[in-house]
Amino acid sequence: MRSVLNTGLHASSHTDAPVALPNLMQVAWATVNRTSRSGVVIGPDERVTPHEAMKMLTLWGAEQFGEGAEKGSIEVGKRADFVVLSENPVTIDPAQINKIVVNETIKDGKSVWKRS
Repeated sequence: MRSVLNTGLHASSHTDAPVALPNLMQVAWATVNRTSRSGVVIGPDERVTPHEAMKMLTLWGAEQFGEGAEKGSIEVGKRADFVVLSENPVTIDPAQINKIVVNETIKDGKSVWKRS
């Protein structure tokens, strides 16, 4: 991913669902840490920052789908679709990003799911 960003392009990150579970915090963790299940770092020079990983999952993903005018960031005039996370993925220890859980899902400005 770092190689893509270094060219000036915006990359997005996603899951292979249904092959892999659709856990975007696991995806962010993998993109930031690039660590295998056995603890081996794979391509350390391709790591991205947590902030870049969040852009890949939100802003730049919406941009790639041609939906950047209405999705991808929280701004007046855009759809109010977002999640409330248990931790801040930009400030937490990057090794713990995959431990973050979704506490609430907001769709079109309305709560549609909340962790009990």
